[in-house]
Parts: sequence; C-alpha cells; structure tokens
Amino acid sequence: MDFRILNNDRQTSARRGVIFTARGQIDTPVFLPVGTQGTVKTMSPEELEHLGIQVILANALHLSLRPGPAVIGAAGGLNNFMNWKRPILTDSGGYQVYSLAKLRKISEDGVEFISPFDGQKIFYTAEDIVEIQRILDVDIMMPLDICLKYPSGYEDAKKALLATHRWAERSVKIHKGEGALFGIVQGGFFEDLRARACAGLSSLDVDGYALGGFCVGEDRDLRNKIVSLTLSSLPENKPRYLMGVGEPEDMLAAVGSGADMFDCVLPTRNARNGSLFTRNGRINIKNAVHRDQFVPVEEGCSCYTCSNYSRAYLHHLARTGEILGLRLNTWHNLHFINNLMKMMRDAIIRGDFSRFQMKFLDEYKSAV
Repeated sequence: MDFRILNNDRQTSARRGVIFTARGQIDTPVFLPVGTQGTVKTMSPEELEHLGIQVILANALHLSLRPGPAVIGAAGGLNNFMNWKRPILTDSGGYQVYSLAKLRKISEDGVEFISPFDGQKIFYTAEDIVEIQRILDVDIMMPLDICLKYPSGYEDAKKALLATHRWAERSVKIHKGEGALFGIVQGGFFEDLRARACAGLSSLDVDGYALGGFCVGEDRDLRNKIVSLTLSSLPENKPRYLMGVGEPEDMLAAVGSGADMFDCVLPTRNARNGSLFTRNGRINIKNAVHRDQFVPVEEGCSCYTCSNYSRAYLHHLARTGEILGLRLNTWHNLHFINNLMKMMRDAIIRGDFSRFQMKFLDEYKSAV
C-alpha cells in the first residue's frame, strides 16, 4: 500500500490524498460502508460499484465465526467470496468484543469471549487476528485492540492503550506484508494518553493509523476535541482513519483536523429505519407529511432512488414494510455520504474547505 497527499487546504488541516492498493486506488477523504458479514445490508456489490463506492469494511471476527476463514480461504479470499473487485478493509473485532462486555475476558495473551451465535467459548490472540485477515486476503487489516466504554477511568484507559500497543507490536512482527496493517490509537478521552499512544505507534512499522474508542457515549464537543488532538499527534505521511464515525457534522470536523477515512453503520442503519439524509438535514420518511409528496427525497440528487421514486412512494413502502423501501433508502443515503466525500475533496482542491464546511452546516438543519 502507498499513500500520497495531493492537496492541502489553505486554512485548515484538511488534505486530499490517494491510497494505492493492489485492487485499486482510494481517493481520500473517503467513507467506507459497513459490510460486517461480507455484505452491505440490502445492497449488492454491483450496486455499490455503480454508486462509486471505492472501498468497504468487513469484520474479521464475525467472518471468523460464520462462515469461517477456511471457507473464505477456499473461495480464494473475501473479494472472490462476495464478488467485490475493489479494496476491502477488515476490522479486528475489538469494538464487537467491547459490545460483548459481559461475555468477554481480556488477558495479556488476547481476548476470550462467548460466541453470540452458539455460546461457544472462543479465544483469540493478536496473532490469530492477523492470520485470519491474511486468509481473508484483504487490502487493509486492523490489529486486535481494546475499546472502552465512556466514561472510563484514567488507569483503565492507560491499561487498555498499553495492551493495545503490545498487541500492535506482536501484530507487526508476524505481518508478512500481505495487505496493509494499521495501528489503532486508544487512550480514552485523556489527552496525555492519546498523545502517548500516538508516539508509541509512530515508532512501529505500520501502514496507517486508526483512531479507536469514539462514539461510545461521549458528547460531540469532547469527541471533536480529542479527535483533533489525536490527529495532530500523528505523522502526516500515512492515512488516518477515524473508526465508527458517520454523522456529516462529525466527519466535516474531523476532515478539517486531518482525517482521511471513516466508517459507520449510520447511513445504512438509518436508511432501514426510514431516516434519510438531505442537504437540509435528515427526514423521517415514515412521517405522515410525506404521504402525498410526489417529489424526490432531495431535489437535484442524482441517485437512483431520487431519479425514479417519490417521497410518497417511499413513505408507502415504509408503512407497508416492503423490502424495496429498505434498498431504495440505503441507495440514497450511501449516495449522499459518498457525494459529501467528493464535495469535501473538491473543496480541498479549491483551498476553501472552511467555507464549504460552514455553508454545508448552515444548510444542514432539522428536517421532518
């Protein structure tokens, strides 16, 4: 993997770059739709390609449980298994282990947890997680890490970041260059711990940096503050990936601070719940006000949904529980977020990212 910065904004830390992988290049800033189980819910890989999606995220832990790395390996890797020809990034499952707090046990060696699928006791080391992702044959892999709830005490955050760093060191040692390996910055919401984690990872031979431990209950102002500080503490010559963040406001703030990559279930999950993005904020297509609105979700939107269907029809699909509604909503939301990334890249080229950010946020207000 290679990363090059092509443009820097004049007034902020925003930058436009490109990540080169064996399966194609990724223009940054970029959003990765979440396909935890090797599928972005309701969308086919061909439809994602039509949307212009450059890279997707899958989850190594989930795929290791079902269908298992042996099956995917026999298929020739995850790309072949799911018929996706562009790059894939896999998360190690640290966040999922965090969500299974009552079913897990963390030690120096690794993580023991109870499978949510069949109740089986499972133990993974840092080395196991890298090996699983190697078998999946993905382009970018994440090491095992410890994600904490919010709020967490200083000593717990320190302990988690030190363990995460030791696991990163072990991951680097066994990484054979088959796919890029990032390091994950932990440290809770303590500025000195985040800076310490950045310094430690900067000394390792990793291909990029991921910021973990966000969107776990903290307020937006605190999140933006710690994200900005963390980004400023990382080297500039490698991609910076803010994990689990997908609100337009948060991504705009993070790009302005120097973030390059994002992933989140928000656009697809919201779509399935009837919440759709527009320039003026989110609308809930289930609301009665849309029952006889024979206009697209967003005027001027070029997505397949807005080009062919009205709010009234989507409202009808939502109220009757039709699967087509979930698909059309998801198509629109992914188009909206993907187009937001393109607009941010264009603003960075022009050197007026700050103006673009203010204009977008001024228009992005409450909708119905």
